[in-house]
Amino acid sequence: MGNCFGSEILDPNPSTKSNSSTRPSTPDTSKNYSSGVGFSTGSSTGRSRFSVAASEDSCLNGEILPTPNLKTYSFSDLKAATRNFKSDTVLGVGGFGTVFKGWVDEKTLTPTKVGTGMVVAIKKLNSESVQGFEEWQAEVNFLGRLSHPNLVKLLGYCWEDKELLLVYEFMPKGSLENHLFRRSTAIEPLSWELRLKIAIGAARGLAFLHSSEKQIIYRDFKASNILLDGSYHAKLSDFGLAKVGPSAGNSHVTTRVMGTYGYAAPEYIATGHLYVKSDVYGFGVVLLELLTGLRALDTKRPGGQHNLVDWMKPMLSNKRKLKSIMDARMEGQYSSKAATLTAQLTMKCLEGEPKKRPSMKEVVEVLEQVESIKEKPKASKSKTESSSHRYKQSPRSYPSPRGASNHGSGAGSGR
Repeated sequence: MGNCFGSEILDPNPSTKSNSSTRPSTPDTSKNYSSGVGFSTGSSTGRSRFSVAASEDSCLNGEILPTPNLKTYSFSDLKAATRNFKSDTVLGVGGFGTVFKGWVDEKTLTPTKVGTGMVVAIKKLNSESVQGFEEWQAEVNFLGRLSHPNLVKLLGYCWEDKELLLVYEFMPKGSLENHLFRRSTAIEPLSWELRLKIAIGAARGLAFLHSSEKQIIYRDFKASNILLDGSYHAKLSDFGLAKVGPSAGNSHVTTRVMGTYGYAAPEYIATGHLYVKSDVYGFGVVLLELLTGLRALDTKRPGGQHNLVDWMKPMLSNKRKLKSIMDARMEGQYSSKAATLTAQLTMKCLEGEPKKRPSMKEVVEVLEQVESIKEKPKASKSKTESSSHRYKQSPRSYPSPRGASNHGSGAGSGR
């Protein structure tokens, strides 16, 4: 295919283009929403088909467009779609800015009267944000060209004077983070079956990114960036930190350390060397969160338990200990075999050396194997007390040891 993802989009207002300076990261702040990826029409004209493997391979069933195929909106269009960005249309707030609920025509994507047409999410850059333009541009260049069932759709954008906005498909169930960690009567605890479904969907999305000719490293895989549609179908959102992978026989790319502590791979934090399998480590962290119901990083936990991987990884290989750390809200829903296989996969994803980690395609295969297990769970004699309900602190972003910034991102809000 030979597509270069580093190319810039056309500047509709050259005189008002923002500086794309590198910016510091901000902690996770918006978690109850949804956001997007590759907008595609029914025509395949001018498209570059994604063809690295047989089309029946569901994790690779997507396409990459030669150029972004997005609708361009005026600022007045999006003001109309959100009732002038009224406060009662706010879906979330993050480092990038604010996400609003808007309405557009389902076929033409033009703004419609509030309450009619299709609901969308409109992400509006905070004019005082130091992190906006570069990630806004990355979203357009990546999400505008990628189309896959497990990537959120980016429908369009606005770049007018200093106003930068993005328009995404709406994901009604919000983020995985909300469902795992928010204690609310309005949010039902995720069952084992749903957790597995979400993990498989997210894994397929990553496998698609990694399998393209120009390998794409997501770089910010975490629970708040996994969004869920009305059927709990998982889609990856927020491509502001995505990078094109190594080329010319290189094993990694070297870049400023960015991401979220607790999820970022150790080799990346230590050296700035970013491997395709650095994403696999982040996936392993999310698998551990799905198993335990605990956050990747929580400074309110007792000393020695702040970092979930450091605390829980040694227990994954012991069947008795594994049972004690499984989220109690799933008790009686999974078999010992399914839990053990998932724990073993989690350990492999969390290997210290990138080359020892499985590929995401292999991860998908194992998770599908777990999903196919028909063995019934054994009835528990006594309820296992899980620590999964004790801790509610969100993963935070901390200055990197190299003096770089690490990003936390609110779902649908950019970061």
